[in-house]
Amino acid sequence: MPDSKRFLHPDVIKRISRLELRARHVVEGFLSGMHRSPYFGQSVEFLQHREYAWGDDLRDVDWKVWAKQDRYYVKQYEEDTNLRATLLVDVSGSMRYGAGTMNKYEYGCTIAACLAYLVLRQHDAVGCIAFDDDARMTVPQRTKRNHIDSIVKALDISKPREKTDLYQVLRKAAESYPRRGMMILVSDLLVERDGLFRGLRLLRSRGHDIMVLHVMDDDELDFPFSGPTRFEGLELPQHLSCNPRALREGYLAALGNYLEEVRRGCVSHGVDYSLVRTSQPLDAALAAYLSNRLGRRKAEGGRGKGEGGKRAACGFAQITDH
Repeated sequence: MPDSKRFLHPDVIKRISRLELRARHVVEGFLSGMHRSPYFGQSVEFLQHREYAWGDDLRDVDWKVWAKQDRYYVKQYEEDTNLRATLLVDVSGSMRYGAGTMNKYEYGCTIAACLAYLVLRQHDAVGCIAFDDDARMTVPQRTKRNHIDSIVKALDISKPREKTDLYQVLRKAAESYPRRGMMILVSDLLVERDGLFRGLRLLRSRGHDIMVLHVMDDDELDFPFSGPTRFEGLELPQHLSCNPRALREGYLAALGNYLEEVRRGCVSHGVDYSLVRTSQPLDAALAAYLSNRLGRRKAEGGRGKGEGGKRAACGFAQITDH
């Protein structure tokens, strides 16, 4: 069993625990207790059955149905909830690159675990999909504090497959979580951009609020190599031996175009995007990003007031200790 604290460093948790997650766009069930939520949870009113999936609480299994049909089904109930978040975490081969204290995989999983901690801390629901070319592990959305163990276990993928098919993963997420909520994509985005944007457009059309945390290593962003170097593919059996100084200018120009294309594509689809270096302290990266979202939320709220309309836009709230 993986250590549940593997991606939850206590010093980071202490510094980020004042940040509270809130959906920036309208999320069904936003005001807890104000109206009946279409989400499922633990309440007194039974709604329906569905087939058992890995990670479901055994206490939810309807044993009477099992006795009759010899198949496992869980009971679902109506629930009042603030937010349902889904972590989409890239665990493909390219995420294993890194020259610092944490490679992209370790850094991305730590971000995901910290966000899961924040969501659970405020009694909201969080689930997770760990993916490479397809969804490798899927964890249903839960609100219990010990649910963090299931998420960390799902992230502990020891042998990733080679490539990433992000459109198929995002399409599966849209099908698996049809109700509007928050989707948090953590990836190095070394994928076909057309598939990425198609997937983001699909999620936005379903009403999801989307965050993209683009994780990259300093070597990928700065290309500091000087002497003769052999570059080996992490997702393809290819290599290149060269003098990197001769390639640096062209590489950085191509990288700049790629980053700008990704950023513009996310903005055009109404997606919050942030580029994060693995050398950046994790708490600082999260605090800066969440504060930036909060600033945009206030700006949007201000514009809504000026227009005389009601804009039910919520974002990340920051709690100040007294």
